[in-house]
Amino acid sequence: MAYLLLVLAICSEVVGTVSLKLSEGFSKLAPSVVVVVAYAVAFTAMSAVLKLGLPVGIVYAIWAGAGVALVAIIGAVFLGESITAVQLGGIALIIGGVVALELGGAH
Repeated sequence: MAYLLLVLAICSEVVGTVSLKLSEGFSKLAPSVVVVVAYAVAFTAMSAVLKLGLPVGIVYAIWAGAGVALVAIIGAVFLGESITAVQLGGIALIIGGVVALELGGAH
C-alpha cells in the first residue's frame, strides 16, 4: 500500500510540475488550479507513505528522483525541450542512486 501511495505522490508531483510550466507564471487559470491540487495530492500521499513507516530518506529519494527523471523526459518528448546525452546520463545516475538507497536500506 505504501508504494502505491508513493506512485500517486510521484504522479501528482509530475502533473503539478508540468502544469506549473503550462501555467505561464500562474497567468493561466486552469493549469494554475491543477498545480495547487496536484501538489496538495502529492504531499498528502507522501505524508501517508511516511506515516506507514517507510524511511524518509528512501521515500524522498524515490519521489524526487522519479519526479526529476519523468519531468525531464516529458519536457523533451511533449514540450519540445532539449535533452542532451549528458542530461540522460544524469538521469541514469539519479535512478542508480535511488536504487542504491533502496537496496542498501533496511526496512
